[in-house]
Amino acid sequence: MSLFGPGEAGPDPKPADDRIVQLQLLITVKAAPNPSEKYGETVCVAGLRTDVLRPTWVRLYPINFRHLDSDEAFKKYDIVTVDAKPARQDQRRESWKPIMDRIRKERHLDGWKSRQPLLDPAVEDSMCRLNREAQERSDAQSLALVRPKEVGALKVVPHPGWTAEEQRKIEAYANQPDLFSGRSKSPLQAPRFKAAYHYRCHEPGCNGHKQHVIDWELVALQRRLDGYSDAALREALEAKFLGEMCAPNRAVAFYVGNQAKRVHVFSVLGVYWPKR
Repeated sequence: MSLFGPGEAGPDPKPADDRIVQLQLLITVKAAPNPSEKYGETVCVAGLRTDVLRPTWVRLYPINFRHLDSDEAFKKYDIVTVDAKPARQDQRRESWKPIMDRIRKERHLDGWKSRQPLLDPAVEDSMCRLNREAQERSDAQSLALVRPKEVGALKVVPHPGWTAEEQRKIEAYANQPDLFSGRSKSPLQAPRFKAAYHYRCHEPGCNGHKQHVIDWELVALQRRLDGYSDAALREALEAKFLGEMCAPNRAVAFYVGNQAKRVHVFSVLGVYWPKR
């Protein structure tokens, strides 16, 4: 099954004007932070719109999690209301620019059973189809929840560190004095490891997919286990993201999304792993 049936064109076009629209979303994705000269770190958040007859995927960017007050912060599987404008510099239909002081947390869906009625109908079987359509059209569907037929491996390798441009942004932000304390901000640290899933989807003849994991949880786990040796940390990442999340008793699916500048490149933004 899929949100978009064979006769449907996929995500709705963005509104023609720039009027503010109120969206209600079930937050499903919180991507790993990226260096930003203005904010220090920005994250991409995505979710399923719940205030329309046909639920659709929505991407919110940029969001600065470092500057959110504790009572404004939201987490995965919260339902939130947000005012947003269409992201005109991003051709992807699902992309919106949130107004940061107009994000309100409504409630949290605790446990898989409360989430499945909304998310199970959104699961699709073919990553191959998403790849084909992204190569044909720049405004093709760019967010999805894909159930793999077989997860072959999780490859965990050392993170190469920030690029020169990313490091420049980090240093520029860190050198700006805080308006309230006068102190410099702490720079965003690169994680020790990065990871990629190798899997096949359900499309006949699928040759397999290799997609990097840019889930915030991959970075957060590394921070929590900072004292581990490299070997122990690698083992812990594999145990969590492969052994536990992709266990035989889990109906695993991947939240996937592509890049604005490289629409043919999809990454795993998060993992959906309710029990079978």
